[in-house]
Amino acid sequence: MIRGALDVLSTWAIPVLLAGIPAVALARGVKVYPVFVEGAKEGFATAVRIIPALVAIFVALGMLRASGAMEAAAAALAPVTSALGLPASVLPLVLVRPLSGGAALGVVGDVLRSEGPDGYAGRLASVMAGSTETTFYVLAVYMGAAGITRYRQALPAALLADLAGFAAAIVTVRLLLGGP
Repeated sequence: MIRGALDVLSTWAIPVLLAGIPAVALARGVKVYPVFVEGAKEGFATAVRIIPALVAIFVALGMLRASGAMEAAAAALAPVTSALGLPASVLPLVLVRPLSGGAALGVVGDVLRSEGPDGYAGRLASVMAGSTETTFYVLAVYMGAAGITRYRQALPAALLADLAGFAAAIVTVRLLLGGP
């Protein structure tokens, strides 16, 4: 029953949003195209402001991956996380997801190739990738766009939200899709 409802929801969510948002705007008398173009201009200006923070994140991530620190951390934490229902093959996703969506997608691809898409690890990696956020990227983008340079309260809260997303993914996959 729940799976059927989720199938229907996932099939229709994007088409309804893509048609619904402009329809509501038109019903309210908003000139959709000029507003869209103005938003695109603001988006470009924001992108130019946040480039330095993004470059710093990508350089740091590249250094972590090239040095082998990411794999070493995953290997050291594997005995503890396996007991919590997190396979060693999925652990790099937990470590890299807060830093980079592209790198996280690469980890998901590796897990799907090695473990298969229908296994516990493949399903868990897929759900985790969709239920967590690239925390440092988001902080750099939104805080940079707003001109905020110190976000000491936002970072722990965002990382705690990521941890909750990872934990919820483990519970959800075990309950709905089966697990070890």
